[in-house]
Amino acid sequence: MNYIVLDLEWNQASDKYIKDYGLPFEILEIGAVKLNRKMKVIGDFDEIIKPQIYHTIHYITTKIINLDKEELENGRPFPEVMQEFLEWCGRDYVFCIWGTLDLTELQRNMVYYGMDELSKGPLMYFDIQKFFSMTYEDGKIRRALEWAVDYLHIEKDIPFHRAHSDAYYTAKVFKIIDAFKPEIEKYVSYDVFMVPQNKRQEIHANFKTYSKYISREFPDKNTAIEDKAVSSTKCYLCGRNAKKMIKWFSVNGKNYFSLAYCRKHGYLKGKVRMKKADDGNVYVIKTLKLVGEDVAEEIREKQDKLRLQRMEKRHMKKEKAE
Repeated sequence: MNYIVLDLEWNQASDKYIKDYGLPFEILEIGAVKLNRKMKVIGDFDEIIKPQIYHTIHYITTKIINLDKEELENGRPFPEVMQEFLEWCGRDYVFCIWGTLDLTELQRNMVYYGMDELSKGPLMYFDIQKFFSMTYEDGKIRRALEWAVDYLHIEKDIPFHRAHSDAYYTAKVFKIIDAFKPEIEKYVSYDVFMVPQNKRQEIHANFKTYSKYISREFPDKNTAIEDKAVSSTKCYLCGRNAKKMIKWFSVNGKNYFSLAYCRKHGYLKGKVRMKKADDGNVYVIKTLKLVGEDVAEEIREKQDKLRLQRMEKRHMKKEKAE
């Protein structure tokens, strides 16, 4: 298997009245570096794409990337470049990107032009930005690519903010991380541009420090949270059903929390994020994580605060009615 270290540059509407909601971000450049399992560079890809939707470069885009009008006019159409890119990738590979956005926009551009999808469901990839944080920081902080390059004392021999150059630096960071901590690759990520359409496509992933579940679509939030797979709080280390101490509750209608207790491993914090699919349905990303008594107490306090707020609202409504 090879690693395809990918970076994209894209443009957006310069005016809200010309925005195409089917394609909010139009890809202008695809850059990639291909690494083999030994982390040796075995190929490069760098192509400019001629704009078909947004011909005026947004002022934010011009500040970030150095692409002039002549370069873009000499580019080729997206479907042509994308097909060539996929052939260059080969058959056995995994995408590696800095952050979480590129694969979503890549697939959105493909769908817009009627190309075959990359995956029938969520697409597995390596988030090198996350790997860097897990290796050198707390796993939560997200740094800019140039910050990581400076931290690792990587020579900056080409400019940043072009697709191929950013892929080049991302590959260098990845090579250093992989050399020191190869088990980091177990912490895969999933792009959910293609939401699971049935139970077979759902994602159930267990890691050393947490578990992740990506559901199929549901017609509404209530149906989703009542689903057995969504509401389950099974311990990801031993597989036993953990006793619910606090049932699922929501603060803002988007994020739901719960607290469960595994006899063998302790407290489990549950978090469900409700996501909206393009067709108006909802799907769920659920994480379960072992936590200490301090975090368990925070969840209790959060629920108590919510209860108090609801009581105050009901009391105010009653007073107004009287």
